[in-house]
Amino acid sequence: MKNILLIVSLLTASLHADLSVDQIEKMVKKIHEKRDGFDLETLDQTKSPFLVFEEEEKVTSFVTPKQTLKAKISLHAIMGGKAFINDGWKDLNDTVLGYTLKYIGKRGVVLTRGDHIKKIFLHEDRDNFIKLEER
Repeated sequence: MKNILLIVSLLTASLHADLSVDQIEKMVKKIHEKRDGFDLETLDQTKSPFLVFEEEEKVTSFVTPKQTLKAKISLHAIMGGKAFINDGWKDLNDTVLGYTLKYIGKRGVVLTRGDHIKKIFLHEDRDNFIKLEER
């Protein structure tokens, strides 16, 4: 049954394909004929069919993380004219997060940055003082 349907459909398709060699040659000649086109003036006056997207300027900006802007300065200990601030021992004129260490006292330090002065003291409730005893 399927074979019969296939044969019938092929015969029907071949009957509808009535192109002859002469018809094909006429079509080819028609393609090769010179066609009317636009003159250059008309072409210059037409709008471009292409869309033009303007690129935005690439701006690079550097953002300082809030942690460094609001970083905490902690005084942990004072000994021998040096102060243990945040992560290490600091001496006079050393810098800590943009501040310069200007004074080291017995109970605190003074840091400056421009006109800004910051005083940091040891916590009184902690036992931050190192006591040396002779034996």
